[in-house]
Order: sequence, then structure tokens, then C-alpha cells
Amino acid sequence: MTVWSLLCKPIQKLTKERGFTTPTEPQEKAIPLILKGENILLISPTATGKTEAAVLPILNKLLTMGKRPPGIKLIYITPLRALNRDLLDRLMWWCRKIDLRLAVRHGDTSTEERSRQARSPPDALITTPETMQAILAGMVMRRHLASVRWVIVDEVHELADNKRGSQLSLTLERLRSVTGEDFQVIGLSATIGSPDRVAKFLVGSDRSANIIDVSVAREMNFKVIYPQPTPADYDLATSLYTRPEVAARLRLMKKLLKGTGSALLFTNTRAISEILTSRFKVWDVDFPVSIHHGSLAKPSRISAEEGLKGGELKGLICTSSLELGIDVGRIDFVIQYMSPRQVTRLVQRVGRSGHRIGKVARGVVITMDSDDTLEAMVICRRAYGGELEEVEVPEKPYDVLMNQLVALLIQRRRWYFYQLLEMLRKSYPYRDLNEGDIKAVVSYMHNRFPRLAWTSYEDSVVMKPRDTRPMYRYFFSRLSMIPDEKSFLVINDADDTPVGILHEAFVAEYGETGTKFILRGAPWQILNVLEDRIHVKPVKDHTGAIPSWVGEQIPVPFEVAREVGKVRRFVEESLAKGKGLDEVAGELAKQYPADKKTIRLTISETANQVKKGYPVPTDNRITVETWEDFVILGANFGSLVNRTLSRLIGSTLGEEIGRVIAVQQDPYRVIIQTLGQAGSDEIINVIKKLTTEKDINKMVAKAVERTGLFKRRMIHVARRFGALSRGANFSSISLSKLVSSFEGTAIFDETIRDVMRKDVDVKHTIQVLNEIKNGELEIVKVETKRKEVTPIGLLGMERVGRRADIIPPKRMKHLLIESTKARILNETRTFLCTKCGHAWTSCIKDLPKVVKCPECKSMKVGVLTETEDVVSVVGEKGGKGLTVKERKLWDQAKRTAEIVEGYGKAAAAILAGKRLTTEDAESILWEEDKLGDHLFELIMEAERKAMRRRFR
Repeated sequence: MTVWSLLCKPIQKLTKERGFTTPTEPQEKAIPLILKGENILLISPTATGKTEAAVLPILNKLLTMGKRPPGIKLIYITPLRALNRDLLDRLMWWCRKIDLRLAVRHGDTSTEERSRQARSPPDALITTPETMQAILAGMVMRRHLASVRWVIVDEVHELADNKRGSQLSLTLERLRSVTGEDFQVIGLSATIGSPDRVAKFLVGSDRSANIIDVSVAREMNFKVIYPQPTPADYDLATSLYTRPEVAARLRLMKKLLKGTGSALLFTNTRAISEILTSRFKVWDVDFPVSIHHGSLAKPSRISAEEGLKGGELKGLICTSSLELGIDVGRIDFVIQYMSPRQVTRLVQRVGRSGHRIGKVARGVVITMDSDDTLEAMVICRRAYGGELEEVEVPEKPYDVLMNQLVALLIQRRRWYFYQLLEMLRKSYPYRDLNEGDIKAVVSYMHNRFPRLAWTSYEDSVVMKPRDTRPMYRYFFSRLSMIPDEKSFLVINDADDTPVGILHEAFVAEYGETGTKFILRGAPWQILNVLEDRIHVKPVKDHTGAIPSWVGEQIPVPFEVAREVGKVRRFVEESLAKGKGLDEVAGELAKQYPADKKTIRLTISETANQVKKGYPVPTDNRITVETWEDFVILGANFGSLVNRTLSRLIGSTLGEEIGRVIAVQQDPYRVIIQTLGQAGSDEIINVIKKLTTEKDINKMVAKAVERTGLFKRRMIHVARRFGALSRGANFSSISLSKLVSSFEGTAIFDETIRDVMRKDVDVKHTIQVLNEIKNGELEIVKVETKRKEVTPIGLLGMERVGRRADIIPPKRMKHLLIESTKARILNETRTFLCTKCGHAWTSCIKDLPKVVKCPECKSMKVGVLTETEDVVSVVGEKGGKGLTVKERKLWDQAKRTAEIVEGYGKAAAAILAGKRLTTEDAESILWEEDKLGDHLFELIMEAERKAMRRRFR
């Protein structure tokens, strides 16, 4: 007897037809509880049957409930902005077989389909958290939602710790007010820390949920490898325009990819994914790997997913886009490039391999230096021990609250404060909501112009304003809580040419005049920031420069960095006892998943530091050393504590000497550029002064209020409040103007809370300062000989250059041309014959020199970035009876077909370039129409011009 026997005969029959012979462990445990009507949080890796575990018992209930009431009974909410095609296909299969109507609703749903759903609602609806806002606001759809009895929330781990989740939590409470009764909630999650808190987030503060966690029952196998260059890697490095250490890592990854069935290669940032993919393709354009991230053209992304699933590709190079449950078929192996920085990230990523409960999930972490390797070793050990990071649910965010108060006013004209409190406190993020919070938010809504609400404090009531148009305009333009991140065009001031793009996260933290950073393999220095443009000059010395992708980095937790310090202390103490390096490495290999040779290499800087007689920065010691214009603090406290310390030190020291102090940090050190105006003694005095401060929270808030980090968060919050337009530019608004505009409002209060939650770590900073005060954590000044830098300090200063992969300027042009060629040839596009309407997808490199329709042999073939299924519909209509969107695609197909007819594959290659138009293609082809290096150089230059156009 299996759990299938609990389901009705039609469902049992379908499980056999689908090939579901033996239920997975999640299905065995979840289905009985769902059939009993229990709320559940099901935690399990991808590809373990979570979706069917949730859906089948609900379909069973729908079939056995007798006469089904009209309206929507089941809502399936997924946070994926691009709805998962595999999920839709799977659910559609089950629903069609048992005659249940399933529909999809998201931002791209046609007006025709929306009208159909309003006239005849489906039994089940798949949607996103954002679209759920719009549905619930509509009077007709709200009536249909009164029948909801079940809500499934997919990928809960993507929602619990952010404002999308807070918004969804309030939305579900609003939905309950529409249904008039509780509905059953099923949450599906990858492995996550603090499941009790996540379960409460899912169902609400005063409801219970059963937690089914089968992730720990799954065996995982990790290994950390720190590759070193061989003689062959020096030759490879020359051909790839890189360094031998990078070549060694590439060679190892290529070997691992060739030796496995299929693999995912995770990186921590999109920039590194693109660099890696480019290197592989420059090495071998036909090597069967591809890249996957959200900004790729749809045909390329789908081609990558289908290629891995079908076996044409050996691996996908990806970021967090594939942590979610996108189906890419069977995964045998996961490679993590550089430390994953968090335990939860590692477990979720490696958990994508192994395919079924009972199979071993295998993963390798390939590291780039000693910091990186020690960090990866610690993270792997913590993963084996199930020591995942806790999930921090945002506490009653005000911007989300205002958004939902407007939604409630759309739903009903008048709300008393007590009614709002009674409803909204049931949401876990708002369990501590009080009348003061309500007043703070409705006061802003009442006082702003135009008003979003009318408030009577005496009567404790909030009502629709007389003119409701601004209220509706605000709400429907701000359905999403995902912040709009701006980009900045970097321009070489010497010749006014575009260099590349910096993202807002980097500019917020480091975008000051004088900052040195690495972009496209070269060091630059910021001259000024004007509007959305950053003017720079090239520099020869990259000391202290920051990689441009640092702003995207996942923060390393306090506990992980502290354990790295503990390992360094163990090495120092063991060597002091007379143990040899081999013996120390052997002892560490018993605790951490790396071989003795790797560990010996990893602890070499620490051993060298001990040998030179310098103290080592450990979990109970901070080292302070002066080197040239810098003071380097060895501080093993993680990304956010070190950022907090750096801001406190920089702010305090700056006030003392009367000038702005440049600071930066990584998880293991704080680097202060004092330009000779302060040394180790002054920095130590500043730290000791901080230990006597009574209100560190206030000091941190004051320190960050003057930073770009604060400005960035305030702009995001103000946009969500509707106080700034979505197009408001980051750099055109002065920080002082922002602060004076919003100080004393809910916007300012929410910004402070955002910064304190996301950008700094006051709790652990206070712990560090108390340990210094109590003598548990010592501060040691390091006096180096001949003003050299200590080995661990040098590692911190040098790793920037190594990470940035700096390339000599003479070789840069060759690399850029080769990279452009490799990228373009591996792009996938959808082609449409404008004569017969046939549509098909092809990789550019697989096209014949003369591009013809495979059906009618016509050369009138258009190039499009939409998916084949969408383009096929346009082709079938043959230019008649088209919607507005279809008409645009048809016109684009005809315009591009004229060029492809004349120039074939070369034209298609140009049209696959980033933001290149038909005018760009004609201009390039006028100069060069052969598929060679010169054409790709012209494409590269045209892409730079297109980049500039984007910022006009």
C-alpha cells in the first residue's frame, strides 16, 4: 500500500499513466496531511515531487466534493517573474485529464484572456505575488476569489526574507476577508534555515502549520578544491588572455564537466557567469556549455534549458536563476565557482543534483585564494552539520503597509484603525503592528499631495480621498515590491568613449570621486558622477581597487567568518606547539571536506605569518597594520559587521581629522585609506572609543545616513511610497535634499530600518565591541619590518587584482573581439519566414551562410527575440488579425528579413548583438559583410554606441 491508495480512483489511474509507481518521501509525508485539511510547509530539494505532493490531494478534494461551487477554488502562487513553463505543462496535464479548468494570470496575460477569466473563472489559477494584487483589486475577479479553498505558495524561501513576501502575507489576509473563512495553505520550499519562522510567515501569526522537512535525509557530498597552475596552464593562459591561476581553474572545470552526465556551474554574480562563459567559448566555441540568467533573450534562455535537458549541453553556467525550480532535467553534479558565501546557498545549489530522495547530491567548490578556500571549507562543514543561516523576516515594513492600505481602500471606502489592526496583525510580519504604526503611515497618505487617503485621527478612521484617481494610479503602477535598480554608463573621460556599465549597488557604496575600481579587466578611477554617467580615467596602479561586481555579492555571515578565524587560530597555536604544516593540515582534513594537499596550500599564508613572527588575525584577535597609505584591520567578522565597523571608524576618524575617510571591507578585513593622516595607533584608539559608546544603534544610523547606501535605500522606499517617480535618477537627487524632504515621515523611518536590516549588522558589531571591552577579543598592533605588508594583509590587498582578472591593454582588444565572437555565435534566436509563416529556433553558429526557410526555401527570414511558440502564432496569422504586440513582431520580422535576405548569416549575427537595430546592421554591413574578426569588431563598437543610446 502506498499513499496513492488514499486518492480517488481517477487520480490513482492517472498516477499510473504518468509513471508514478513509487511515491517520493515528500509525497508520502505530505499527501495524508493535505487530505486531512492541514496547513503544511514542505521543505525538500528540487525534483523530488513537491508540486505533485501539493496538487494531487487538492485535485482529489475537488473531484470528491460533489457539486463544485462557481469561482476559483485553488490559487497557485509562484515568485518566478517568468512563469515556469514546465510547471504549467505539468499542472495542465493533470487538470485536462480530470476536466478541471486551469488558467494562468501574469503581467503578459492578454486582455482577451483576462476577459475570458472574468466571464468564466477557472477552477485553478496560477499567478505571481504581483499579479495577485491586481486580481484582488478587481471587483469581478474578487467575487470569483470568494470561492478559494486552497492556496499553494511555491518557492517560499524566495519570499520569506523580503518585502515581496511581506506584501504576499498581507494579501493572503485580505483574501481571507474576501472568502469569509480560512483556506488551506501549502508552502513548498527548498532547504532553508529556521523552518518554524518560515511556517509562521506562510500561514500567519495565529495559525498552525505542519513542517515536513525531508532535505536532511538526503546525503550530500562536498569537496573543496584550490587548483594550482601547471606548465600547460601557462600556455593556456596566453591563448585565453588571462593569468595561469585562472587557466588552472578553467581547465579543472572543463575536466569535471566532461566527466559528468550533466552539471550546473553556479557563480555568485552575473558578471562572473558572463566572464566564465566567455573564457570557455574563446577556448573552444563548440564546448557544450551555455549561460543562463534572467536578462538573456528568451530563445537563448529556453535553448539553454532544453539543451541541458536533452543532453546537447554538458552544463549551464548560472547564478541564483537556477536555484529555483526551473526544470533543466537530470542534474548529476554541481560545481560552485568560488565560495558560495552562505551555507543555505550551497545546500540549495548542490541540492539540485541527485534527482531523487535517496540519491547522493554531489558538489565541488572551486576556490581562488586562501580566504576563499577557508570560507568554502567552513561552509561545507556547516552544511554537513545542518547549520543553516536563520531567515530574517522583515518586521512590519511601512512601504508595504501603505501599498496594502491603498488596496484595502480600493476594496472598501472606510476602515477603522481597529479593523485594520484586527486583520493585518494576523500576518506574521505584522504581528506586532500597533495603532502608532497605522497613524505613521496614514499620516503620510493624508498629508502628501495628491492625497492617497483622508484620515480622521479623532475617529481613528481612514477613508478614500475625494479624488480617487491618484490612489488608483499609485496602486496599479506599484504592484511590485521589487526595487528598480538603476545602471550607470561609465565613460572614459580621455576620449569620451563608453567603457561599460556599473550597477546601482556598487555606485551606492563606492561611487565617490577618487575611488579606483576594476571594469572589463582594467583599473579606472572615478572623476565625477553626473546624472547616470560616471566619468573615469585609466590608472596603472590597481592597489585598493574594487571589482565592479562587488556590489552584487552575497554577504558572508558573521558565524562563517568567525570560524575562518578559528581555523587560523588553530594553525597558529599548532605551529607554536612545534607541529609541522603537514600534521596541521592532516588534522584539519579530518574536520573539513578538502584533502591534505589543498589545506596545506590554503594555510600557507597563515604559516608564513607565524614564521615571520607576526600575530595572526583570528576569531579572538584583531590585527592592525599600517602599509603605505592604508591601515589594514584583520577582522574575521563577515561582510556586514565589517561594513558596520568600517562606517563607524570612517565616520569617527573623519570627524576628528576633518576630512572624509575612504573605507572598504571584505569578510576578513577592513581597509582604511588614511593618506598618511592617521596610522595604526589612531585607528586602535578609535575602536577603543567605540567600545565606550552607549548607543551604537544611533551611531550606526548617523554614520550610514551620510552614505550612498542610505540614499539608495531611501530612493527605493520613496518609490514604493509613490513619493518619487520610477524614473527618478539616483545621482541627480542630492542626499541632503532627500533627507530634508522625508525626515520625520514614515519614508525616513522605513529607510533606517531597511539599512539596519540589509546593509549593516549592529547586533554582532555590539557583540564584537563588548568582547573588546571585556578583554575576550584583543586588538594587536602589527609592527612589520621594512614597512612590508603581512602575508594575510597582502592577501587582502592582492586578491582584488586576482579577482578582477586584470588584462594588459595590448591584449584586451583581442580578448574583447574573441569574446564578442563567441557570445554572438552562441546566441539563439527565433526565425520567421515572412512568406509562408513558418517559425523555428536556431543557434547563430548553426545557421548556413545563406539563411533560408526550411519549409518553403524563401530567403525572406526575419530575426526575433521572442519564443518560438509566440512567433508561430504570428506566422500562422500571416500578418492579418494581429494584436498590437503581434503587429510589432510581424513588422520587426519584415524589417529584419530584408537584411537577412541580402546578407544571410552575417546579418543574423549582427541582429543577435546587444540592443542592435536594423539601422546598426545596415551600417555595419556597408563596411563589412563577411563573418570574420573585422565584422565582430564592428559589432563590438556598435554595441558600445547602443549602450550610450540607452542612457540618452
